[in-house]
Amino acid sequence: MGRKPFIAGNWKMHKTVAEAVELAQGLRRSLAGITEMELAVCPTATALHAVSEALKGSNVGVGAQNMYWEEQGAFTGELSPLMVKDLCRYVIIGHSERRAYFGETDETVNRKIKAALAHGLSPIVCIGESLEQNRAGETVDFVGEQIRGAFADISAEDARKLTLAYEPIWAIGTGLTATPEEADRIIRTAIRDVLASLYGAATAEAIRMQYGGSVKPHNMAAFIVMPEIDGALVGGASLKVDSFTAIVRNALEALP
Repeated sequence: MGRKPFIAGNWKMHKTVAEAVELAQGLRRSLAGITEMELAVCPTATALHAVSEALKGSNVGVGAQNMYWEEQGAFTGELSPLMVKDLCRYVIIGHSERRAYFGETDETVNRKIKAALAHGLSPIVCIGESLEQNRAGETVDFVGEQIRGAFADISAEDARKLTLAYEPIWAIGTGLTATPEEADRIIRTAIRDVLASLYGAATAEAIRMQYGGSVKPHNMAAFIVMPEIDGALVGGASLKVDSFTAIVRNALEALP
């Protein structure tokens, strides 16, 4: 299928500029020479410039954690696509924390995706269900609706430029994880099958899928070998050189 594995670190609201640069420099050294997979880190906005400088010319890309859809204007506190493009290749869109705490909806996610694509950015689009929805058997319907909302009026050609991160909300920062088999099944039935209904099988098979939710060095290999999972969006374990490097190397060793 030719989907290149992709592991990204979401640093969330952690690290001063100095701490972020130290981490970036450490990762630049520890991950040097890895070409078999795409790698990226997503620092907080205040550290984006410094981290992009620290990683310039390396094999580790940089992404923003969020972005507004307008190019400029009276939107206090927001980052525009032009600002993000200055410093980044990637942008995370629709993380569950953005949806839960800051009012993100499927509609705003869709607008942000369109703006990111229009400016040549590579969006990492997050989707996932709550524990209550999972236990009630609503995962396929709920995640399917998130997919339909996120991809509204987006062409098949543009859809192939997205990375989807399936992050069950109940597994983020809780220590709980979906089993690799469960995550793989949900990605197939709730995500790829829905994408196939929108775009056809070829496009659905071309879109990369990350798993996110308490990804650690000890469980990364079990996820990456699943046929539907192409990498990970890593939270807490991306905040240290050793743990993020171990996740990447364990994934590499597990790849066929």
